[in-house]
Amino acid sequence: MNAHNQGSQRFADYFVICGLNLDSGLEPDNFSGDNLQTTPLDRSYKAQVLAHYPDNVPWNPFDENAVCMLCLPHGLQFRTQKHCIEPRFHSFIITREDGSHSYGCSYIFYEEVRNRKICSAMQTLQAMHLTELSSSHRIPQSRSRRQGRLAADGSHNTRSLPRHFKLSMHHPAAAQSYYEAAKDTLYASKSIAIISQLPYVRATKLFLEGLYRCAVEPNACSVSLESHVHNLLFETPLPQPGRSLRFSCPYSGDPIIVQRPSSIEELPLFDLPIRQLFELLGVEGAVQLFTCVLLENQVLLCSSDYQRLMVVAESVTCLLFPFTWQHVYVPILPASLQHFLDAPVPFVMGLHSGEAQQRIVSEQQGNLCFVDIDQRKVQLPEELPSFPQRQEFIVELVEVLKQFRVSAGTSDLANVSGGQGDIMTSSCILPSQSQIQPRRKHSWSHDSDSGVSDGSHSSSGSPQSDALQRIVAIVRSKGVGVDDIVDGNLNNDCRDPDYELNEHQQYVEDLRFNNAVREIFLNRFVNIFSAYEHFVIPPNQDKEQWLSDRDSMQNFDKATFLVDQPEQHLPFLSRFIESQMFATLIDNKIMTTWSEVDTNLRVFDRRIRLLRKRFGEGFVRTPDYEHCTTIQDSQLLLEKRLANVDVVVSPPQEIVTSRVTPSRNTGGFPLLDASVLKEPPHRLRKRITNTPRWHQKERQLSIDGDQSMDSMRPPRFGTDLSPALIAQTNWTFVEKLLKDCKSKTKRMLVEKMGTEAVELGHGEVSLVGVEENTLIASLCDLLERIWSHGLQNKQGKSALWSHLTNYQELEECNDTSKPIDPNFLTPALAWCALRKRIDYLSSMALETDLTPPQTRSRDRHKTSEPASPSERKILEQPMLKPLPISLTFDMRNVQAMSDVKTHIGYARAWVRLSLEKKLLSRHLRTLLSDTALLRSLYKRYAFLRCEDEKEQFLCHLLTLNAVDYFCFTNTYTNTKMPYRVVIFPSRKASASTTTANVWVAVSGTLGETSHVPVPRGSLEFVFHHKNLGLLTTLRIGHDNSGPSPRWMIEHVVVRNEIAGHTYKFPCGRWLGRGIDDGSTERLLVGELVPRHVGSEQLAETCWTPPRCRSPSVPRRPSETRPSPEDIQQMLGDAVNSIVKYYYRRRYEKDRGRLTLLLCGEMGLVYCLEQAFLVGFRSVRLFGRNLYLWDYFVRARENLQEQVHLGDETVLCYCNLVDQVDNSSQSLGKDGKFQLFICLCAREHLLSRMLQPLSLTRTTLDMYEEQSFLRNPQYRTFLTQILHSLDEFDIVLENSITKDIGQ
Repeated sequence: MNAHNQGSQRFADYFVICGLNLDSGLEPDNFSGDNLQTTPLDRSYKAQVLAHYPDNVPWNPFDENAVCMLCLPHGLQFRTQKHCIEPRFHSFIITREDGSHSYGCSYIFYEEVRNRKICSAMQTLQAMHLTELSSSHRIPQSRSRRQGRLAADGSHNTRSLPRHFKLSMHHPAAAQSYYEAAKDTLYASKSIAIISQLPYVRATKLFLEGLYRCAVEPNACSVSLESHVHNLLFETPLPQPGRSLRFSCPYSGDPIIVQRPSSIEELPLFDLPIRQLFELLGVEGAVQLFTCVLLENQVLLCSSDYQRLMVVAESVTCLLFPFTWQHVYVPILPASLQHFLDAPVPFVMGLHSGEAQQRIVSEQQGNLCFVDIDQRKVQLPEELPSFPQRQEFIVELVEVLKQFRVSAGTSDLANVSGGQGDIMTSSCILPSQSQIQPRRKHSWSHDSDSGVSDGSHSSSGSPQSDALQRIVAIVRSKGVGVDDIVDGNLNNDCRDPDYELNEHQQYVEDLRFNNAVREIFLNRFVNIFSAYEHFVIPPNQDKEQWLSDRDSMQNFDKATFLVDQPEQHLPFLSRFIESQMFATLIDNKIMTTWSEVDTNLRVFDRRIRLLRKRFGEGFVRTPDYEHCTTIQDSQLLLEKRLANVDVVVSPPQEIVTSRVTPSRNTGGFPLLDASVLKEPPHRLRKRITNTPRWHQKERQLSIDGDQSMDSMRPPRFGTDLSPALIAQTNWTFVEKLLKDCKSKTKRMLVEKMGTEAVELGHGEVSLVGVEENTLIASLCDLLERIWSHGLQNKQGKSALWSHLTNYQELEECNDTSKPIDPNFLTPALAWCALRKRIDYLSSMALETDLTPPQTRSRDRHKTSEPASPSERKILEQPMLKPLPISLTFDMRNVQAMSDVKTHIGYARAWVRLSLEKKLLSRHLRTLLSDTALLRSLYKRYAFLRCEDEKEQFLCHLLTLNAVDYFCFTNTYTNTKMPYRVVIFPSRKASASTTTANVWVAVSGTLGETSHVPVPRGSLEFVFHHKNLGLLTTLRIGHDNSGPSPRWMIEHVVVRNEIAGHTYKFPCGRWLGRGIDDGSTERLLVGELVPRHVGSEQLAETCWTPPRCRSPSVPRRPSETRPSPEDIQQMLGDAVNSIVKYYYRRRYEKDRGRLTLLLCGEMGLVYCLEQAFLVGFRSVRLFGRNLYLWDYFVRARENLQEQVHLGDETVLCYCNLVDQVDNSSQSLGKDGKFQLFICLCAREHLLSRMLQPLSLTRTTLDMYEEQSFLRNPQYRTFLTQILHSLDEFDIVLENSITKDIGQ
């Protein structure tokens, strides 16, 4: 076991040689799409592993097939001297079945083929190919004669090619595809590779390049190839975490330095240059690709360079830290494995450019992210959410690119401004040679919100930058160094921008840049998930049982986590927390209960603790973008390792007794002597010499910040502090909590009041616009900090919820039928419960003894008396009983929520519910009134036991009752809510009941119900439905069945039984055929009843018939109508209210408010109805009275004659009238009028239809001369006032439109 561990710490495990096996000859690679249409030189042939050293190591079994395919991904290829045969390098990764990785680096070169059989076989294959082409393509005579003249000329005649293939003069590219044995030299591709445990790409590349140089120039090397390989395999160890190592490079002998970050406080090793990711894709493209990978889309990379594929894939997955990609990951997909692209799972794959690329692009799906690296094109999946705070994130990355002088084609990066990005982003195609490619079809397409242009030219081309460069040149000519001032270089790098770094300096610069960029990406995750531990659901079983049930268990309280997040981040976060990489992180967090902490998780949790150290334990979530502050600290650790090498490996010594050099003058790479490349025992330790090690203790990372924020953490007292100092420290913390409470409640009030508060001098403009959800989450954090101060013993992750559950248990002790559970209560709490039970029983016994016997008997006799008929009638009338105002009642409602899983989640839901019901201060006062429980849970110095501060704290919370919050209803959208419906019919006996089957349908800001049947003979019932949000409309109707279906409805009241919101829906109309307007269903608009209105007062107002409201016509001639001047005022107010609604801030809008402005009391529909009723001749001597809808239908018949003239307004009017008239048989004429007005407002038809209507014959017959339609002055007023609504896009609820025009 020790030998196994020692061996697994080697720098390299295998040295591999792949290429052409002369014994087996040419074997076509059938998986690479070989066909006769391709010349033999363009085909791929089967390569083989010629040798690998050593034969096998136990910790990394050798996979011959995988290594061969990845060393030569395009198979074995042949070239001639007419091709470019320069060596190429690429790295690769091998993924084993258990998910572990090993890394490889391949150095591909071309070796001359001297075997005559191979050359003859290639000649034969080419002759067969030409014969096939000759038989399948007939050549025109004119072309044949022209080719004959070329052949007679003799300038390009050979015996190996037919005449019509002599294209070398006019088509040199085509001539390269053919092999002429008499003139050409044949070369075959060959690879030498290193397989290792860690991806030291740069060091391995230098070693392979030097080793190849030693092979082709053997006289330049002092030792054999075997000695160099032996030194790397058996004498060079992996550097220990936090240490560095140096060994020598073959051929040149230059030192190669490798380093390894510490596993506690630094990010894992990454040796590839992330700089190339931004140079290849730009900042915009890199961030978009990163977002696609985070959301586990299918990602297909395409490039003609294998190393580019590896750099992009590895860089993006590296930036996922602390998360790891959990799905198919093949950065270099060999040609023989292209069928893997059909897998219906998330993947990250790299495909070499070619014919296969065109096939893939044409078949790509909507969830595929296609990246053409060479063309700088990124085509995104449909409806990709934007990464949180994407604009500010890009700006921070751009600043780092400038500091490190990395060119990413960012010509317009200076124009990037802060602010929130679009919720959804569309396809992003980076500009390449000023060509803009078409975007993919997108259901919700927005322009890029970052303002970043990834053009190919740099920002130095602007006039301002040219002038700046001239000034800098003048200053430099005087001997003044200004590079650091001009560039604002973070790293104090004052080198001249024209100065070129050598290879080692560029490598160090890449490591520094890698560190800076990775810290920025990690900082985003740290800020987003700074409180993720609070929402992890701890296991309640042992490890084995948890592992077996893990797939069916919920380990993270997703609903509560999303509740605390800013609204604009929800589209991204709601998808990301469902990803496999996030679930794996949570699983690793839970596994720390039984096993060692995962390395990535340890670093991530450490950074979160550093962030809390900076901002306090209760980190306040604000929409402000927090820049990364850990770059400098981690960079210092990196530079110290590179400057102070810990281990130096001795140079290789000759291990081959007799060297044969002539065989190596052929320009190829020979097979090595396997006998000397076997692991010698105990050789590793002898050949390593230690340099003076870095004895300084590694400095831990720290975040520079305001040290005064340390006072936000509860004080910790040592044994050497005096009691006076302890008291002073604690008092400072208590005062800080109180001050923080005051500032937070003030900020919440200012945000809710908006700009009005700023004008009154109660805040600053910067405070306005902070999202309400973020402020409430901050208040929840503050409450947790207060309840965590001075605890005797912490019982869970939420101190507030623990206190609440203890109080609930004590309250239940009043029930004598329920025994006390000794397993739940602590000794102190058990004594409180027992004493409370005794006090309760004593008080009950005392009341029984003091009650006179006569009174008790009289009470019994009174209850047994039957009720009189009048009393019985009153009892039958509906009455909305008030909800209990109780702390435990709200707790039980929260505990019944199925989508909340953690104590933190329950506490936050309870706080939001109490805040929405304006009971937060009252509930907390009740909670803290139990002094016995408070003393048992908290120490004397706790904030909650400081009477004056506690009273001020409750008063600050009481001020929040001045504004209305809907933070519970609007947040827990998936919670099932009980709704109580009470119908108040007319008190008249003939109208109070119906024989028809009644139904209701309720709509709100979050959804709507289907038809909910009303129990027969019942006026009050409860139904359960997924949270509807704030209720807006209610549609009530019946099927008009039975002998007496007509029913007069005064009001309908609906109450949310959890949040306590009560909505009144006035009606005052009949339901039934042959009465009123013949409607069997009515659309009612809701009004939120203020909380100060009691149930009795509400019931009394509901028994009072409402005054006629839109849509209705007064039935009594004695009822007065408003004058035209009053109607003008009313209509102006209604339109002004709608205009003001659209100029409100985005997050202050809701559809419910717009519905009320359109259809509610004094809304647009009601005001227009009053306007159209002026001068309306509705009364008929014979027949039923006319309604406004009758006028619009008759006007349509007149205007139908003008449809053929092509008048768009007339055509739209006629179509709307037809759709509304045919929409529903149960909808009455007034209901159709209301629907028509709303649809006209949506279609911007209100102002345009007045003129055509005024010219119809129907208007002359049905309206008097002083009506709004016939009076030019009134009509002009209507047209102008309604025209102001045309600039707004009015979106109607589905409950209003009934799917017309959707």
